[in-house]
Amino acid sequence: MRPITTATARPEHHDRLFRILFPHPSPNPARRWRLTAQVALGGAAGAAARAAVDLAWRAGAGFPWPTFAINAVGCAAMGVLMTVLHARPGAPMWAGPVLGSGVLGGFTTFSAFANDIRRLLADGQAAVGLGYAAASLVVCVGAAALAGALTARAVTAPAVRA
Repeated sequence: MRPITTATARPEHHDRLFRILFPHPSPNPARRWRLTAQVALGGAAGAAARAAVDLAWRAGAGFPWPTFAINAVGCAAMGVLMTVLHARPGAPMWAGPVLGSGVLGGFTTFSAFANDIRRLLADGQAAVGLGYAAASLVVCVGAAALAGALTARAVTAPAVRA
């Protein structure tokens, strides 16, 4: 029995699309280790920036505004970054892992988010904790989606000539 094929379901098309959406690391072990070190350094830079915001903000015991703001800004930045990288086929392979997983992954944090909720629940502020969890989900996913959509619009807009 022959497989069903259509004009849009060519295996080579799917393979190319898969490799664009999910770039594969180099088979060269030295390059993979170098990328791993670059991601780690990016993560350290992102974590240091996050710690600086936390120290400068000095939040009180209520709603955890620093973590909320950091995660919202980081998610918006991730929406911009990934949209730009996918719009530019010649973007360097290291950019997504280093800037996305490394810098923005170190800047935003699920562990602080989870610990903030744990602290609020332990302090008897269940409504604030649950509101924080829901607001974080809506705002962070919304920020990534909106920033990505606006960036896509900007990178595909025709150039304005003066």
